[in-house]
Amino acid sequence: MAYDFDLFVIGGGSAGVRLARISAGHGARVGVAEERFWGGTCVNVGCVPKKIMVQAAEYGMWAEDAAAFGWTGMVKGQHNWATLAGARDTEVNRLSGIYGKLLLGAGCQVFDARATFIDAHTLDVGGSRVTAERIVIATGGQATKLDIPGTEHGMISDGLFTLPGLPRRVAIIGGGYIALEFACLLQGLGAQVEVFHRATLPLTGFDQDIREALPEAMRAQGIVMNAGVMPTRIAKAGEEYIISLTSNFIREVDAVFFCTGRRANTAGLGLEKAGVAVNAAGAVIVDDEHATSQPHIFAIGDVIDRLNLTPMATAVGHALADTLFGKNPRKASYLNVPTAVFTSPPIGTVGLTEAEAAKLGPTDIYLTRFTPMRHTMSKRDGRKTTMKLVVDQASQKILGAHMLGEDAAEIMQGIGIAVAMGATKQDFDRTIGIHPTAAEEFVTLRTRTRVVGVAPEGARAEKAGAAQ
Repeated sequence: MAYDFDLFVIGGGSAGVRLARISAGHGARVGVAEERFWGGTCVNVGCVPKKIMVQAAEYGMWAEDAAAFGWTGMVKGQHNWATLAGARDTEVNRLSGIYGKLLLGAGCQVFDARATFIDAHTLDVGGSRVTAERIVIATGGQATKLDIPGTEHGMISDGLFTLPGLPRRVAIIGGGYIALEFACLLQGLGAQVEVFHRATLPLTGFDQDIREALPEAMRAQGIVMNAGVMPTRIAKAGEEYIISLTSNFIREVDAVFFCTGRRANTAGLGLEKAGVAVNAAGAVIVDDEHATSQPHIFAIGDVIDRLNLTPMATAVGHALADTLFGKNPRKASYLNVPTAVFTSPPIGTVGLTEAEAAKLGPTDIYLTRFTPMRHTMSKRDGRKTTMKLVVDQASQKILGAHMLGEDAAEIMQGIGIAVAMGATKQDFDRTIGIHPTAAEEFVTLRTRTRVVGVAPEGARAEKAGAAQ
């Protein structure tokens, strides 16, 4: 059968665009459909506009701290939301446009339309019938809300980027990284923020020491943290919202954000017509090659709900393009992926947490907390830095590195290279630190804080046999 395309990509986000562009560069005939905006969540309603707003909030803190360094007349004035929103949207539009131009420049055929399956090789693309030898689903994910009365009165995370002005009082529902980033940036821009989350500590899945340190820093900024408290109802009263809580109290606020998770964008794609299986949460099920239950249909990015990070999605897309059309079969590794949370202060992390490493065997923990030089001068509360190394006792390999503190994301990118290469604690020890920096603490941690974990039963039996 002669197909219209060698490859058709459903979704014009980071994963889909990289896959399509590289595949076309290898000579494939490629079509790409995007129904909303080119660049996907990250460029339009995610990491890019969020980081711009985080940086805006930081300027206010720096203005407050400037007097401690001898600057006069530098006082924190009133923030102009419209100026920030205009500059942010201009940059987002510029980046989104680049994604489309990259595809056209690579020779891809671009469709500003929704694509759905008719059968395993046929798609309806904006009302037109299109066939492809291989199809890749890269439709990403979308934010979800709690199923409570009045849920329509709350916004998902996308709503931050269409607000006409800064709400004075904000309720953030959720304890994940998006919830905490939003809380910090909105507080930094001048809002009064409360966070409500189910667990005792936020950031489930992150290292325990980081999970404990961040709420302390957030409270020091004036953010109210409500652990174990969730909303049961939201009602609109004039221009404000009344939130009823499991604690039997209420809150009156001007905006409510649901940051309570995301789900894969698979609804209405017609996957059942193509024989593509999904899990109970609606995410596409794939094997190690990212093939679905149909071997010629693949899925990458947030739609598979494996490790929902933009750089991971682009790396997988590039590797799949090389495998399918570049005569260079390869995979992008999901191990030791560095990541950041852009709270205030930010978090950087790579590798295993202490709890994860302890399950594998005896693990050495190195931990330090200190006030960075900037804030020994500014006297600002809640800006302590936490840095941690998780080390396999037997091999002395660095299994994980975690940091809460200013410049954590920038520092962790370099640490991530070392961890991915299998660096040992001794490799770190013999590296000369750059002084004075916070980063040098990672190579000057000499005193072990504690040992956790026990050798697995099999390992203990093997050692006992070797001793005899």
